[in-house]
Amino acid sequence: MKILVVTGIFPPDIGGPATYVPQIARALAARGHAITVLTLSDQVDHDDDSYPFEVVRLPRRLPKPWRWALTVVTILRLGRRADVLFVNGLALESVLANFLMRKPLVMKVVGDLAWERATTLGWTGDDFETFQQKRYGWKIELLKALRSWWTRRAHRVIVPSRYLAGWVVRWGVPEERVVVVYNTLEPLDGVQPLVVPLSTPVKAVTVGRLIPLKRIDQLLEAVAKVPDLGLVVVGDGPERPRLERLAGSLGVSDRVYFAGRRSREETLGLMAACDLFVLNSTHEGLPHVVLEAMALGLPVVATAVGGTPEVVRDGETGVLVNKERGIDAQLLRRLVTDLGLCRNMGEAAKNWVSQNLSLQHMVQGTETILLGCAEKRTTDG
Repeated sequence: MKILVVTGIFPPDIGGPATYVPQIARALAARGHAITVLTLSDQVDHDDDSYPFEVVRLPRRLPKPWRWALTVVTILRLGRRADVLFVNGLALESVLANFLMRKPLVMKVVGDLAWERATTLGWTGDDFETFQQKRYGWKIELLKALRSWWTRRAHRVIVPSRYLAGWVVRWGVPEERVVVVYNTLEPLDGVQPLVVPLSTPVKAVTVGRLIPLKRIDQLLEAVAKVPDLGLVVVGDGPERPRLERLAGSLGVSDRVYFAGRRSREETLGLMAACDLFVLNSTHEGLPHVVLEAMALGLPVVATAVGGTPEVVRDGETGVLVNKERGIDAQLLRRLVTDLGLCRNMGEAAKNWVSQNLSLQHMVQGTETILLGCAEKRTTDG
């Protein structure tokens, strides 16, 4: 089967799709499928020879109208020889191109791009669930309509959690088209911790784009009240300058390490050097980085949003926090003073991942969906 995988981010970018796409593409290629990955990239001259599939990079920094047009044209060019499109980003461009190709299209949805976009632009401060149910002005309603429209154009929609599946159905996608396939990852026992330039006895780490919904500002305020705790912030984004200023004003610049955007290998190394993983988001689908933290043996301290409670067992493999409360100093102080509890939860988290989230299960589920769509097209055609 020839598969065109479309994504907005790919290594050296970090983020869920940048981790997931190389992983699933490698696994599908190992099963004999011909894979081409199309991605946006800050630089297009990367050495991608180590991948067992073709990687086509388009310049991310082109003016948007030119970038959109180039993306659609490239999807058309590459997609004509594919049996199925597997869309992990650039959904609008993929759907527009597919109007001409009429190929089977499988889309992976890990969140609500309409909500993320509206939040980043400052158009709304509402949380994810409120956003789904509330009526807004025409700009936000247009974003929501576009998101629902392109998602309904998919022949199958893969989601990483039951929680997100319910919302996708509310967008108008028939329930029988929505399939839950949990993310997974390869064993991470060989990850070597990197040196972290913090001298605190205990270190926490958070990973992701520095955008408002991650609420890293609240983490900084909490860390400021726990002198023995340092925080490693991996990732970049529009919030970074403000967060760095906030760390300075709180007097914790020497206890917070803004590591910036890192490769996946470096990100895992930084995580492995820490004692606990924290995620203070107001919304998540099922973050891949949560599974990575668990596989590394880190207890996960996270808001109980999205699919996170489906994998984190409160008090056993981590601590779940009400999203309105968020992660506060009282909780962090309790964990810092009971590292035995942290170690026990981390070990339990690692065992849970190895027992419940196998790579083979994820790949088999995804392959079955892709093959089913491709075969249906052949039969119907």
